[in-house]
Amino acid sequence: MHRRHPEIDPQLLSETDEQRQLRTVLRDLYAEASGVEEVRKHLATPRGYDEALWARLAGEIGVHGLAIPEEYGGSGFTFAELAVVLEESGRALYCAPLLPTVVLAANALLLSGDRTACERYLPRIAEGTLTATVAGFGPDGPGRPGGSDQSRESAVTAEQGSDGWVLRGRADFVLDGAGADLLLVRAGTPAGPRIFACEPAPDTCRRTPRRVLDETRRQALVEFLGAPAAAVGAAEEAEGTVSATLDTGRAALAAEQVGGSGHALDATVAFVAQRHQFGRPIGSFQAVKHRLADVLVALEAARSGSAYATACAAIASPQLPVAACAAAVVCSEIFRLATAEYVQLHGGIGFTWEHPAHLYVRRARGAEVLFGTADQHRTRLAGLVGLASRPAA
Repeated sequence: MHRRHPEIDPQLLSETDEQRQLRTVLRDLYAEASGVEEVRKHLATPRGYDEALWARLAGEIGVHGLAIPEEYGGSGFTFAELAVVLEESGRALYCAPLLPTVVLAANALLLSGDRTACERYLPRIAEGTLTATVAGFGPDGPGRPGGSDQSRESAVTAEQGSDGWVLRGRADFVLDGAGADLLLVRAGTPAGPRIFACEPAPDTCRRTPRRVLDETRRQALVEFLGAPAAAVGAAEEAEGTVSATLDTGRAALAAEQVGGSGHALDATVAFVAQRHQFGRPIGSFQAVKHRLADVLVALEAARSGSAYATACAAIASPQLPVAACAAAVVCSEIFRLATAEYVQLHGGIGFTWEHPAHLYVRRARGAEVLFGTADQHRTRLAGLVGLASRPAA
């Protein structure tokens, strides 16, 4: 059973001066180069994001390598600094594949303990020249929230031939699956599941973009047709690596949701202060004040949950599964609430395609099921703290 009162240094829950400076720099950069109109424009491009801004973030600020050790070309900071980036990216609705590349794939490589794979791929991730994602890691896989009897066998299998491993099968709704340069795939083998690195080629890997609600976060069906792959990490560590990667992803997504919720609240407060009805700002009406106060209170609770999950991820605490599940629940709920009020309190204009509110609503709806639903997280959390049968994850 996990400790009911985990020991976390309170200083880890507060922002440092360096993190505040990073936040300021990022907010200014996103305001300059990644406003809503820029997001809309780049969604229509083949890659779906501003590749020049991606390069600037990697080269000028070092975003991609913040949490990558120096020995692999990174800056050697922690997940706490990366969480600042994710929060500001969520606030700006930045649509590049930071989550699959810098969080999921990079952490899967680091957690695998495979130095050869880390040396091959992490320096290119850190410098922004390689995009990557994970496949077959989803919450419906074996031993994870939502896993069913039908999902006990991996949808992707690996066979060992004369020239090495090849992958067969399919993984659906893979984040950035159609464009990523590297796929880290959880695949079944006769000896059990393992993680494999695959650099997809058109003749052995068919990638079909999926139409999804949140167009700022592209997903794809990936079909492996005998795709060459290399094993990453030890077989006995594969499931632990997958579980820890997903929990880190949940902590990252929570930070992003806090940023998006903050934007929705700030934009709504600014609007109700300047929109007049009956000769006064609508923000002066008590009913409006109460609704916004509810959002603020919920947002502060979500900030606490996100900060705790971030601190656990930063120090690789054994409490991370608990913190990640709790943050996933509270941050998903506030993002849903904040974006609903974003639309409602803007009145008629909030329902139009021209207004940015619907983009945040779509991001909120997509994010709340990305690594499992809130009910699945609550069920897992109950098991982790000893209130129900412990889940396998």
